[in-house]
Amino acid sequence: MRFIFTAVKLTIVLTLLTGLAYPLAMYGLANLFFPAQALGSLTSRAGRVVGSRLIGQNFSSPRYFHGRPSAAGDKGYDAAASGGSNLGPTNRALINAVAQRAKAVLAQNPGARAGQIPVDLVTASGSGLDPEISPAAAELQVTRVATARHLSVQQVRELVRRNTRARWAGILGEPGVNVLMLNLALDQAGTAAPVRGE
Repeated sequence: MRFIFTAVKLTIVLTLLTGLAYPLAMYGLANLFFPAQALGSLTSRAGRVVGSRLIGQNFSSPRYFHGRPSAAGDKGYDAAASGGSNLGPTNRALINAVAQRAKAVLAQNPGARAGQIPVDLVTASGSGLDPEISPAAAELQVTRVATARHLSVQQVRELVRRNTRARWAGILGEPGVNVLMLNLALDQAGTAAPVRGE
C-alpha cells in the first residue's frame, strides 16, 4: 500500500512540474525575451493582422508575388492540416499537377520559358505552409507584378533584393524571399490594396 501512495504522490508532483510549472515558465520566458516569435510572428498593417511571417498564404492576384503551391487542406495553406501530398515522383497525379502548375506559371508570367521555371513554383513543400520562395522564383514574377502595379521592373527588383534573406552565417541553407513581407513592401511602395485574399 505504501508503494501505491508513493506512486500517486510522485505522479501528482511530476504532473505539476512538467505539465504546469515548466510550460508556464517557458511561456513567460518566451514572451519576455522573444515576444514577437512567442505570439506567432504575426504581421499587422493598419492595426489589422494580415498574416504570419512563418506561414504561407495563397496570393493569386497578378499584383502580388505568388508563393509555393500548398497541399495542406482542401484549399491549401491550412495550418490545421499541415502536410505534403505524399505523392512519389513517379505518381501520375503529381506529374499532372506539376504540369498544370507549370502551364499556369507560363500563362501568368510573360517572358517565362518552360525550362526555366524554378521547382518551388510547381511543387508543394513538405508542410504545405512554406512562407518563402527562392530568389529565382521571385525574379520570374517581377515583370508581371511590375506591369500590374505600373511600377518599373527595376523598382520591383529592388524590393525583391531588399526582402531576400541570405544564407545563415553565409554558408547554411539557401537564400529565400518571404512572400508576405515582399507583398507588404509592394503595397507600401505603390498603390496599396488588401493583402489577404488576393
